[in-house]
Amino acid sequence: MDKLLRLLSENSAYTTSELSMLLGEDEASVKKRIKDYEKQGIIRGYQAAINWEVVQDSGVTAYIELKVTPQRQTGFDEIAERIMNFEEVSSLHLMAGTYDLGVTVKGDTIQDVSSFVARKLSTLDGILSTATHFILKRYKDDGVILSDSAKDERCMQF
Repeated sequence: MDKLLRLLSENSAYTTSELSMLLGEDEASVKKRIKDYEKQGIIRGYQAAINWEVVQDSGVTAYIELKVTPQRQTGFDEIAERIMNFEEVSSLHLMAGTYDLGVTVKGDTIQDVSSFVARKLSTLDGILSTATHFILKRYKDDGVILSDSAKDERCMQF
């Protein structure tokens, strides 16, 4: 794996100067590689890892598994396009296993998410079934440990 991409995925707040030192490369070369990755669509954006557990009124998140009927010419792509255009959808993945698609949905309340699933998602042509799981607590998200108790326990193991 490209070390520059790995570093940026771990901490997108690194400056090009810091990346240059970590990689042992000159800063101009690092800037050029980043620009090239952005132009190629490899780097699609930058975001902060936020611990929503400690933010007041942060809403609810649900993970929804979908069984769908793939279309003859487009497979899963056509239905994925329709699903990802809903503003409630924060991520969407094609999966192997019992379900075909995994959708992460955010809403203000459990009722908002339930209504989205019942009125918008499950009524789409090609959706065979849904299984909704509400996220109760995040311990680790995208490689970032969010739980203070988990951090403490992890440090004690060493």
